[in-house]
Amino acid sequence: MLCRPTVTGLEHVPSEGGFIVASNHLSFLDSVLIQGIFPRPVSFFAKAEYFAQTGLKGRGMKLFFESFGSVPVDRDKQSGAVEALYGLGEMVQSGSGVGIYPEGTRSRDGRLYRGKNGVGWLALATGAPVIPVGLRGTEELQAPDSNRVRIRSFEVHAGSPSGSRGWRSSR
Repeated sequence: MLCRPTVTGLEHVPSEGGFIVASNHLSFLDSVLIQGIFPRPVSFFAKAEYFAQTGLKGRGMKLFFESFGSVPVDRDKQSGAVEALYGLGEMVQSGSGVGIYPEGTRSRDGRLYRGKNGVGWLALATGAPVIPVGLRGTEELQAPDSNRVRIRSFEVHAGSPSGSRGWRSSR
């Protein structure tokens, strides 16, 4: 609330059924911001390391990520991303919202890079609509590799969903 975000397009979030949020990724806080702003819960991937750290800090991080419905992904295993995508697919099929960053990681310079095929696979596998989201200014809230959070304005713009609900290949 202190940051006074500019938010548009939340009317595009379906009131029921599974959906996929595909967003650019500028800050560690992006998932938390989308989850806090969207009218329905959205679960995101999170690095498995966030769930496996030891000590009080590790337990706190695990609790934090679990409380937001984050899905751990082991980025060191090639099959880790595939396993995590199947997990997101099950969540979508059960009527939940999931979020995915098509680039697979945060942009360090604010530019949009080539996306990976996870969003397309998830949309085709589930038939769920994809809501494109553009974030602007979130890297000013928390800079890459910094633990410091600053009060800054930012923008969240949700576009019209593209969807394949009901679509089935004729092959």
